[in-house]
Amino acid sequence: MSNLDPKPVTTLCGGDASAGPVRELMTGRSVRLGESTQVRRLLPNLPRRMVGAWCFVDHYGPDDIADEPGMQVPPHPHLGLQTVSWLHDGEVLHRDSLGSLATVRPRELGLMTSGRAISHSEESPRDHARLLHGAQLWVALPDAHRHTAPTFEHHADLPEISATGLHGTVILGSMDGATSPGRTFTPLVGVDLTLTEGTPAALPLEPDFEYAVLAMAGGVDVDGVRVEPGSILYLGCGRRQLPLLARTDSSLLLLGGEPFGEEILMWWNFVGRSDEEIRQAREEWTNGRRFGEVHGYDGARLAAPEVPQLPLKARGRVR
Repeated sequence: MSNLDPKPVTTLCGGDASAGPVRELMTGRSVRLGESTQVRRLLPNLPRRMVGAWCFVDHYGPDDIADEPGMQVPPHPHLGLQTVSWLHDGEVLHRDSLGSLATVRPRELGLMTSGRAISHSEESPRDHARLLHGAQLWVALPDAHRHTAPTFEHHADLPEISATGLHGTVILGSMDGATSPGRTFTPLVGVDLTLTEGTPAALPLEPDFEYAVLAMAGGVDVDGVRVEPGSILYLGCGRRQLPLLARTDSSLLLLGGEPFGEEILMWWNFVGRSDEEIRQAREEWTNGRRFGEVHGYDGARLAAPEVPQLPLKARGRVR
């Protein structure tokens, strides 16, 4: 998925990862994506820019698109990151410059590793379900792997965890002995959780990871804090378990990972390390080089916005 902001701000990705548990509730800002999809942008956020290597989180829906085109995101470039497509309702048709063509459905993983360069499009199929509800996430690649060859993975069957009143799907990483087949480049985890009303639960956590919880639907108390749909609760590090209590039938995403120690900068759809790298990537996309071509999308590709006049600077986690 793309950042379609025509004047994207320079995002200095970082922020201090707490040495101990915290409870930092954040709401998203509304951003229009394509022709008819409105999203809530939760990361990067003013108080918190990253959670482990997770550096971008959009939550959208549930939207009634029965009489709408739904998601329509034209071909656009990426570098230095992975995109994670995750749905609760609807379908997204993925095309990319590798020639990949896949329809991602609810609780299936669409994982694209941009590496040194890739381009892709995302759209609701012509004949689509009535509702569209999901999240789009990015993972920053560490310096040692950010120039790797681009790939696309589609995993329809993912490992699951369960307990009384709780069901989980492991999107990336490992949880309670279940490990996703999706490739990762830093220690991290992503788990989709559903809880029935009245369910108390305690999730096992890694104390060296920092975590956040995104509420997708319903109402759930996370370590005593009510988290409503479209908000995210940052939890810090140092936890071995996380108490949950479902006030209604609820669904949420648990995101975590080792604090990302490298200095990076994020501009438009690029995660880089220097002003020169970002400007070169923009120039190459504008002039049809490096990022390949997406075939089959009915429409023009996205034009890159102008890079700010002032030099872009990478920053670390501590502001």
